[in-house]
Formats: sequence, C-alpha cells, structure tokens
Amino acid sequence: MNVLFLCTGNSCRSLMGEAVFKHLAPNGWHAISAGSQPTGKLNERALALLARKGIPTEGYYSKSWDDLPLTPDIVVTVCASAAGETCPAYLGPVLRTHWGVEDPSHVAGSEDEIEAAFEQAYAILRARIEAFLALPLSTLTRDRVAFKAALDHIGDLGA
Repeated sequence: MNVLFLCTGNSCRSLMGEAVFKHLAPNGWHAISAGSQPTGKLNERALALLARKGIPTEGYYSKSWDDLPLTPDIVVTVCASAAGETCPAYLGPVLRTHWGVEDPSHVAGSEDEIEAAFEQAYAILRARIEAFLALPLSTLTRDRVAFKAALDHIGDLGA
C-alpha cells in the first residue's frame, strides 16, 4: 500500500509525515509526500528535527503531486484548514483523509516558541501515524468504508 502525505508546499508537514511513516511502517507499506504548489526546497528546521529523532531523510526533496513515482492508495492531507490554509484535493480513485496540522514554518516568535511549534507538529503527526499503524490493517484494507472512518477518526487525535 502506498500512502501520500499531501500539502501545498511539500517542505515541512508532508515531509515529516512521509519520513515518520517510512521509519515506522511495516514491510509492504510505503509513503511519499508531495505538494500542489511545491516550494522546491525542504524546511531546514523540519530536517534538523527529524535528524534529532533518528529518522533518515536522505534523498527527500520537495516535489509536485504531478511528479509522483507511484500511485497512492491513500492520500492524507495535512494542511491546517482551520488556519485558513487551503488544502489541495487529490483527484484520483484513492482513499482520502484529512489530518490538519498547523504549519510550524509560519510561526513567529522566539527560537523556543518556533522549536516548540515544530515539536508539536511532529508529535501530532507521529501519534496519528502510530494510531494508523496500530489499526487492524489486514482487515481494514478490505473494507474501504471502515478504513476511511478509522482514518478520519485519527485526524482528530492531538488536534
């Protein structure tokens, strides 16, 4: 199964989602990230945070959803629509869910406040990915309605 973490810029939250998922996922599950309007570069703070957590990011880059090397089975949007951010809608026959996460790269304040925002975004994404991977995946992959309901419920965790 292929999971796409999608946002607008593909520089921070979707990158963290892809990296954490790849780090934790069992064999046979793959992740990728993309953006509807990619920035063309990855956020340095996000990369540093992942490195501190022991999560590899080598080979990652900011990419468009038009340039995906695989077809996703599941699309997880991570834009925080509550903050007025428009999240792209992936158009394809896939299972879609929304896990809104505030963009830490837009936080203004002290170094400690900015770092706290990155840590919070990471913690929310990690908790949701761990909840995803704790689902009875072999059963849910055969029941799209139940799978979508479970994924949508996970999107409420840590919000």
